[in-house]
Amino acid sequence: MAASRITACRAIDSLCRRQVIRSPSASAVKLRAGVHPSAAIPCRHVQLRQQSTSGSSHNGTKKTNPSAPPPPPPSQVLSFRSLLTSMTPRGMKKMFRESPEELILALAILAGLAGMSIYIVKLYFDYFMARQFTKYPEPIAKSLRRALYYTNIKPDPNLARKYYKQALEQCNELQLDPFSDDVLGIRIQTAAWLEKIGNYQGAITVLDSVMRDCLKWVEWMEKSVADGTVDKSGTPLTVKVLSEEKRPVVAENGEEVVVENLWHKRMRLLAKAVGTSTKLGVLYSDDHVLETENAQARLTWAVETALTESRRRREEGVKEEEGPWMSPEEIGGAMESLAHHYESKSQFHLAVPLFFQALRLCASPCHRVTIMNNLAVAFAQHPLQPPLGIVPNAPATSNAIVSPDMPTDRAGFLEAAKNWAGNAYSHSKDIQGDERTEECDEACAVALVNMGDIAAMLGKKEVARKRFQQAIDMSKKIGFASGVSQAEAGLQEL
Repeated sequence: MAASRITACRAIDSLCRRQVIRSPSASAVKLRAGVHPSAAIPCRHVQLRQQSTSGSSHNGTKKTNPSAPPPPPPSQVLSFRSLLTSMTPRGMKKMFRESPEELILALAILAGLAGMSIYIVKLYFDYFMARQFTKYPEPIAKSLRRALYYTNIKPDPNLARKYYKQALEQCNELQLDPFSDDVLGIRIQTAAWLEKIGNYQGAITVLDSVMRDCLKWVEWMEKSVADGTVDKSGTPLTVKVLSEEKRPVVAENGEEVVVENLWHKRMRLLAKAVGTSTKLGVLYSDDHVLETENAQARLTWAVETALTESRRRREEGVKEEEGPWMSPEEIGGAMESLAHHYESKSQFHLAVPLFFQALRLCASPCHRVTIMNNLAVAFAQHPLQPPLGIVPNAPATSNAIVSPDMPTDRAGFLEAAKNWAGNAYSHSKDIQGDERTEECDEACAVALVNMGDIAAMLGKKEVARKRFQQAIDMSKKIGFASGVSQAEAGLQEL
């Protein structure tokens, strides 16, 4: 009987070891159902040992459970050393052999993260550390960052308008000079944003106010000098003069800041007005506005003012601390804009002299080729006799000048056009190195189109077809879609 109890207990003990996950109540039910009551007592004691979480027995002595499974080994974490080892050429080769897809995916993710990091760093320096923001007080800089964010990064016209307006209001609250380049720059940037979103009338309104404000200050300064209320040297009367450098200064937050000479300020604001007037002329000439009279008035005023100020400096000399006037390229740009306006009105006899002046003042080799192309087009469509009447408000440089070198018949004008187109093509081919830009390639293709058009006007269809085909091939090579379309249109007209 004792042997049978021992055998039953061992069998039940083995069964209990396999079913330790089950609840004690379920095991007890099975034991009561199929085992003798006297044999269930040792098994219940074993079962309690299996499920006990205590490290000591009833008598206080510490006992170990020999049947408990060993704890799982700790998971291996990728260490910095193993990461560096895997980035070596040998480690990369090993990873590529083991799992090439995962390696390529990991490298792509790393490249994406690196590019994103570089972009974020660039944004940080562009929008937080750039000179265009750090020169403003922090409230204004914060508004400008938000305005440019809603202009370039996440376009939102309503929010961009709100923050541009807020920046200008903060300039008034902080009493910044409304005629400083910083404040005028915010207004001009607002006009550029309005043009970008298609609000041309809004851009015109802002730029027109900038030009009028600049001219009002210039008129006040000239009148004050004439009346004697302002010293002829241009020194402001409300500031002291340093005996060492003889530079006017004022105190600002405990620091002495150099005050701008009034003659220098006049020069700066007058140049700003000329540039703004030129931009207004371009906007008035735009297809979305088409106010040709206002365009001509603004462009003419800009050219005449630039030439008048240059003449005054030659005759009277440059005032002390007045600073340099507009560069020849800037004056030539104003003349070129007016020439394009005359060209759009088919007044080629007025555009030709202006293109000549712009070519003489231009310093960029590639842009000189563009002006040569414009001269070729103007000569090709030049009237045999210019209108007798002079265009009202036209600058002196735009009046047709009778010169022995100017052609007098249609053949002469076409020959001049052919020569200028050939000059444009040859000059564009000669420009090499860093001076050669995308404008050179496009101007070269345009020169070929012009040569084809002029050959067609002269009745040389084979020559025209050859030039048009050359223009198509070159335009396709450089990705110049406009050149392809113009050359194909010329081929269809042959």
